[in-house]
Amino acid sequence: MSKTLWPVPGRYVPYLICIAAFVISLLCLQVSATWGWGVALFGGLSLLGTWDLLQPRRTISRNYPVIAHLRYCLEGIGPEIRQYFIESDTDERPFSREQRSVVYQRAKNQLDKRPFGSLLNLYGDGYEWVSHSVQPVAVDPSAYRVEIGGRCQQPYSASVFNISAMSFGALSANAILALNKGARLGGFYQDTGEGGISRYHLEHGGDLVWEIGSGYFGCRTPDGSFSPERFAETAGLDSVRMIEIKLSQGAKPGHGGILPAAKVSPEIAAARGVPEGEDVISPPRHSAFSTPRELMQFIGQLRELSGGKPVGFKLAIGHPWEWFALAKAMQASDERPDFIVVDGGEGGTGAAPLESINRLGMPLDEALLLVHNTLVGTGLRDHIRLGAAGKLTSGFKVARTLALGADWCNAARGFMFALGCIQSLSCHTDRCPSGVATQDRRRSRGLHVGDKALRVRNFHAGTVEALGSLLAAAGLSHLDQLTPDHIYRRLSGTEVRSFAELYPFVEKNALLSGAPAYPAVFREYWPRASPDTFHPVTPKHHPSEEAAMKGTA
Repeated sequence: MSKTLWPVPGRYVPYLICIAAFVISLLCLQVSATWGWGVALFGGLSLLGTWDLLQPRRTISRNYPVIAHLRYCLEGIGPEIRQYFIESDTDERPFSREQRSVVYQRAKNQLDKRPFGSLLNLYGDGYEWVSHSVQPVAVDPSAYRVEIGGRCQQPYSASVFNISAMSFGALSANAILALNKGARLGGFYQDTGEGGISRYHLEHGGDLVWEIGSGYFGCRTPDGSFSPERFAETAGLDSVRMIEIKLSQGAKPGHGGILPAAKVSPEIAAARGVPEGEDVISPPRHSAFSTPRELMQFIGQLRELSGGKPVGFKLAIGHPWEWFALAKAMQASDERPDFIVVDGGEGGTGAAPLESINRLGMPLDEALLLVHNTLVGTGLRDHIRLGAAGKLTSGFKVARTLALGADWCNAARGFMFALGCIQSLSCHTDRCPSGVATQDRRRSRGLHVGDKALRVRNFHAGTVEALGSLLAAAGLSHLDQLTPDHIYRRLSGTEVRSFAELYPFVEKNALLSGAPAYPAVFREYWPRASPDTFHPVTPKHHPSEEAAMKGTA
């Protein structure tokens, strides 16, 4: 066996060099004081390497003293390196540089035009476009409003594009102030998120949609249940235009949450109606109702307590039979929602585990289509308005979502970009560099409310104007003229389909006489839904039972 001439592993060389440089600097310091920098630098690195060798937690650091920290540094800035130097303008991870740039430009009222043709591959699978007309028309995008709550005493005319749910606590005070002021300036609404209505939501008088989650923040008793008295007091505010019950959200469907005591500041405690400095638990399900019928009764109660304001709910679609149970309850009850907001699984402002973000919840296209088809099939679509949210930052994204059945759209991350978000992907760390998603006052202080409010207004106006230009080119004067026939998708190099051909659409009232044969989801799950429970039931003549009986025979 040969002997090793160099007994020290090569991976220790940087550490040994630091020690040697420290000793040399120390000796040279006797000759010239300028060597003090070497003593400080290499002395610090030598101490760091010694600590690496002695600490038990990081194997990489023990095996590669000093030099391992270069790896950790590069790992820490990896997302920034990819975002700024590697990714192309069209890589959507989660938003492409092109998508972010158009938001920034519209928010700043800068030129948002592009030269030399599209960067997209028009012949690639999945490419989508709007078909235009040889007879384009003139449109007025400012008239793109949606009347919600026609049966209510206080109906609301909403913009076709609004701010989706983001709570104070998730966003900084200055971010909430800027969003609210921008909403007032632009004539659209701000969804409060489930964190309650803070004083920042009320300071500038922008329209609010008050979202109420399972924690009943802002309308709860000390034990966390629903308080009718507190709800009526807040719902009566002039700024509150609609009430939205959150059943689930796209970012983390099926999850509640815990706000640690350290984050429950006096302002957050006041907004949520909870004790300061104590853990706040948001349960995964509501306590005010437990069946679809009870939810309809709760909706009626909130409508009455609010003085006749529109009341609806938001959900991310999961089990089809649960949504069908809600639809059957709407049919069977005198009370029903004035609106429904569908949140796609691609929603993302709420921090959540990787599995929840990547693999939980139905994406927006399928979820919206299912809800729209169900309401059409039950004859309820004319009475219930439908909103949609899920990665919508451009006029085209809004147009294709309207074509799939929505009446209006909401966006969260798009308005965060308008506030100055740079997609640093640090929302969950409280170290947001742009002061948007943080409670660190030193960071959020840099977000200038007046300037960012104008950018929020401008982004909204630019997006609605872009939507209007698409509809005008297609020869459509009104939003309700946009249909699935106007949007096309390339399936391959030789096959193109319109949304009308690509997606199944149910005929009006088709569900009133039983489940249609197509789409299959109705055939399979509509008979198994009941307005009295969220659990699936087994009907007497369910196909699975018939197959089993035939097998027995």
